[in-house]
Amino acid sequence: MPFATHEDYVATSEPGAARRLLQIQAEVERRVPGAVRCVGYQMPAFRQQRIFFYFAAFKKHIGVYPPLSADATLVQATQRWRGPKGNLSFPHNEPLPLELIGRVAAALAAQLRQPRKET
Repeated sequence: MPFATHEDYVATSEPGAARRLLQIQAEVERRVPGAVRCVGYQMPAFRQQRIFFYFAAFKKHIGVYPPLSADATLVQATQRWRGPKGNLSFPHNEPLPLELIGRVAAALAAQLRQPRKET
């Protein structure tokens, strides 16, 4: 089922996951003024010039994408939640580190604003 809005996506989530998604949504909006809600790859997302943050509910966790790479200190702080590709996975049976997720969102937005390196 395609989703047009964050609300559409959250409405299909389990109640506990929906609450966590809404907490993340509020934290991103607090940390990144001007971030615009959108949907990308059928997940709730935020964009400025382009999408910089995706998040989604799964059976056992909330996933946050894409991987953060530009802030070494924050990469280290997120190490316990990083998967093999660097995406973050927050298990439903653990407290949600909202402050950390907000820092990740702000860093991803800042990373987006950096000029792309020529390869």
